[in-house]
Amino acid sequence: MKILLVEDDAEISEMLKSFLMTENFEVVCAADGESALEKFFMDEYSIVLLDLMIPKKNGMEVMKAIRENSTVPIMIVSAKDTDSDKALGLGLGADDYVTKPFSVTEVLARIKANIRRNTQYVSNMPKEEIEIARGELVINTNDYSVFKNGTKIELTAKEFEILKLLMKNPQKIYTKEQMYSQVWKDAYLGDENAVNVHISRLRTKIEDNPRNPKYVVTVWGIGYKLGDVE
Repeated sequence: MKILLVEDDAEISEMLKSFLMTENFEVVCAADGESALEKFFMDEYSIVLLDLMIPKKNGMEVMKAIRENSTVPIMIVSAKDTDSDKALGLGLGADDYVTKPFSVTEVLARIKANIRRNTQYVSNMPKEEIEIARGELVINTNDYSVFKNGTKIELTAKEFEILKLLMKNPQKIYTKEQMYSQVWKDAYLGDENAVNVHISRLRTKIEDNPRNPKYVVTVWGIGYKLGDVE
């Protein structure tokens, strides 16, 4: 499996690369945003490790460009550790967020978890559930495409998984804990921010009026469900 490591601190980059290579990963390094995008679009990667504070193009710009073309897992590894930074990173399409200083063993565990989520569950998906239509929306679980009235909508991997979960189970109400467990395939530790940010971003993309949603509906005091659409 190949990793794109985007980090301008040469010492951190070399340390992570050496450690990950001992775990049988192939690691391609980039020290700035421009070279990161150039390398990304020249090859295929299992995951991208991305620092936010990099020269030429910052991490948010790099992530936005990747998300316009790919659902590859993106894990932010940054010294910026405020809630607003994390919310912005997750909102733009990051799948995970690790703050510096970090433990290399924790980074490794999260890398493996994100790669596993992105491959294992998609490959095991039942064939009869490839295309799901609800109201004006049609999603294809094979190529992660979403169309509304025939117009394609670009979603991040997590936004797609949330929408798929609701469209597959239109009568079910999901708590934030259940949604996190189903979409992130991980234990819910009480951090509602990740769910809230992704729900908000999803609504801005698929709803006619995000303030009065008809697809991703809030059930107050409980969680979320698919609205009553035919």
